[in-house]
Amino acid sequence: MSTPTIGVLALQGDVREHLVALASADALARPVRRPEELAEVDGLVIPGGESTTMSKLAVAFGMLEPLRERVRAGMPVYGTCAGMIMLADKLLDGREDQETLGGIDMIVRRNAFGRQNESFEASVEMAGVEGGPVEGVFIRAPWVESVGAQVEVVATYDGHTVAVRQGNVLATSFHPELTGDHRVHALFVDMVRAAQ
Repeated sequence: MSTPTIGVLALQGDVREHLVALASADALARPVRRPEELAEVDGLVIPGGESTTMSKLAVAFGMLEPLRERVRAGMPVYGTCAGMIMLADKLLDGREDQETLGGIDMIVRRNAFGRQNESFEASVEMAGVEGGPVEGVFIRAPWVESVGAQVEVVATYDGHTVAVRQGNVLATSFHPELTGDHRVHALFVDMVRAAQ
């Protein structure tokens, strides 16, 4: 089995936790801040954080268009929480100037599960992840309002879509990297290997 090189977009958010989770899932993990670093990875994780800040920093660092190009070209990408928002084709409750990368034909509602003090953990059954439910940490989490025909819903919670996949692009509204359970990252590493 090859060891893929997977970047974590390191503009803002919980970068370190994803680097640890990817390394434990047998990937070579490295932070990505510049277009030349993006060009060297086989796949990319877009972490949780603050989606409007991440969007502004992607523009400021000259990363927005290179990211869009790699996503369009089929690079495997996994987004958690703010990363899910960044991968949405359409956004509800975002700022007017907020940019997304697109990549998944979905409409995402920001902060749908409530404010910071309404954060919670929950067990989530996720298609493609064996061994029982994963623990999801929901922090000002979005949910998916609707998806296009090419999008597979891989997890729901409390009647809301919280994980989706379209081709090589995976997104969860929760943070598996904060739990010590790295099965979702292992699924993504397998997706990257399959795409190589």
